[in-house]
Formats: sequence, C-alpha cells, structure tokens
Amino acid sequence: MNVRFGVSTWLWTSPFSTDSIRLFPKIKAMGYDAVEIPVEDPALIDVGKVKEALIENGLEALVCGAFGTSRDLTHDDPAYHKNSFDYISACLAICEGLGATFFGGPMYSAVGKARLVSPEQKQREWERAVVNLRKVSQLAADRGLEIALEPLNRFESDLVNTAADVMRLIQDINHPAAKVLLDGFHMNIEEPDIEKAIVRAGDKLLHVQVSENYRGTPGTGQTRWDAYKRGLEAIHYEGTISIESFTPEVKELAGAVCIWRPLVPSQDGFAREGLAFLKKWAGVPSAPLKVEEV
Repeated sequence: MNVRFGVSTWLWTSPFSTDSIRLFPKIKAMGYDAVEIPVEDPALIDVGKVKEALIENGLEALVCGAFGTSRDLTHDDPAYHKNSFDYISACLAICEGLGATFFGGPMYSAVGKARLVSPEQKQREWERAVVNLRKVSQLAADRGLEIALEPLNRFESDLVNTAADVMRLIQDINHPAAKVLLDGFHMNIEEPDIEKAIVRAGDKLLHVQVSENYRGTPGTGQTRWDAYKRGLEAIHYEGTISIESFTPEVKELAGAVCIWRPLVPSQDGFAREGLAFLKKWAGVPSAPLKVEEV
C-alpha cells in the first residue's frame, strides 16, 4: 500500500497547545510522516510556531476537532449551532495555516449524544446536520479545504454510526467538500464487515484512524487487519493512516473516552511498536530510530 503514517498527540497529551510541539522531534524520530493535531481550544495554538516546528521536523499536519456538549449542530437551540460554526471556522483557519488539506471529526453532533429518540426527532436532527454541514462544507471549500466526517460507535452517537450512515449523510449534504474519515475503533464495534465498509466509503475516504479493538497498540488485539488491508487496497487508498488513542495520565480526557486503566507500559512504546506493526502490515520498510521517553 502506498500510504503514510501519522499519530495523534492525544496519545501523550491534552489539550494540544503550542508547547506540544516538543513532541514533534520524537514523533519524527520514530519514523512517522505526519502528526495528527486534535484542536480542543484554538486559542491555545500559535499557528506560526506550530508551522515552523512542522517544517523543522519534516512532518505533515492533520487536524481533527473535538466536539463536546457545547458544539452541537443538531441542538434545538441555534446558539449551539453558532458556537459550533465559530469553533469550526477557527479550526479551518488552523488547517489552512498549517497546510492541512482537510478538517476531520464527528462534527455533525456532540460526542456522547446517544439517546433513544422518536423517528420524528431523529429526522429533525438529521436534517439540521445536513443543512449545517452543507454550510460547513462551503466554509471549508472557501479556504480550499475539505471536511472528513467520522462515524462514532453507538455509545457515543445516535446519529451516525456506520460507513453506510456517513455515506448517506454526505449524499444528503450534496457538497463536493464533504468526505469521510473512518476510525477503526468505532468500526470494530459497528461494522459487520470491515472490508465492505471501507469499500463503501470508496473515493470519499480522506483519512483512516486506527488502534486495537480495546484502543491499545495495533497488532495486539482482535482487529481483522487482513480485512482492513483488502478494503484499502480495493479502493487504492493513498492517504494517511494515523494511530489514535489516549493517555490515562490526562484524567479529563481519559474519563471522556472511558480509559480507566493504563493500556500499555508506556505511551512511547505504544507509538513505536504500533508503527512497526503498521509498516510491516502495509509492506513498508521500518527502521525507526530509538528515542528516549519524555
């Protein structure tokens, strides 16, 4: 496979700030091509300094969003929509400044909004997501960017859970900038057939995030990596595959994603061993430098 590899800074820290660029030399030394930057608070990021650090370390930037309860494009109160648009606009500006080509995440609704609602209410919220994400798509296109919409598992969203769901969403949005991000953790819960899910996304797939079924190091769990490979090869995917997991040391983040125990002896080991597995899996030579943990 002709793919690049990235890692989310959430593996070590939260929230991302300008000071987080201290991770970049280590990420590059491990052998990564890209760093995935989750923007929780745009005000914490000096785009110029982060851009300099990316160039200095030869890393590509990928930018994803964090959609808490106050960022909800499907809420009954339009004030939540405005807050979401303001946040997304700030993230799009960061993407443009860092040279990222898309902004990714589950931006259709608030993460954790998982309820049993009437078909009528669900349809209203779906229509709000469509209308508002069409506006977001145009905001992105105005900056020469795209958006990558990410399905979440049933415990984190009641709106978009599968590749079929997200493809229906982008069909309804009907804007060329609306594309797809697939996250293996959520797919392992929701998809009966990983290969078919990836093929369904097809040329709309901009980005792939991976970890194990238990959010641990790739290659140590029950994930059907053969199915991932067949699917990605079938659609001739040439984007980035990023490891996304989280550190239990940041309690607020760990609580939000329900990580109640350490998943690995060290986060550096997670990143290093995960990349070695992924490169072998993809048939890419792997010779990362040994780096000290920080």
